[in-house]
Amino acid sequence: MIGFAEGISFLVLLGIAMPLKYMLNMPLAVMIVGALHGGLFVLYIIAIVYMKFAHRWSFLKSFLAALSSVLPFGPFIFDAKLLRNQVNS
Repeated sequence: MIGFAEGISFLVLLGIAMPLKYMLNMPLAVMIVGALHGGLFVLYIIAIVYMKFAHRWSFLKSFLAALSSVLPFGPFIFDAKLLRNQVNS
């Protein structure tokens, strides 16, 4: 759920708030969505660290989860692959 929320907030930041700031001179959108996204990003990283130690994720899986958080649509792709691997296991 955190990955989904973080991914949505990143897309809203990039696709809505940033254009509002730079095209319509509305910086408040970036301030609000940016703060929300920043908090969700921190929660996502904490969740990755938790999974690394509590569920013994490999370094590679943890690294890919963290990397996915800085790519548009990354958390959705990572979560889909993770769920697919859990179903097949």
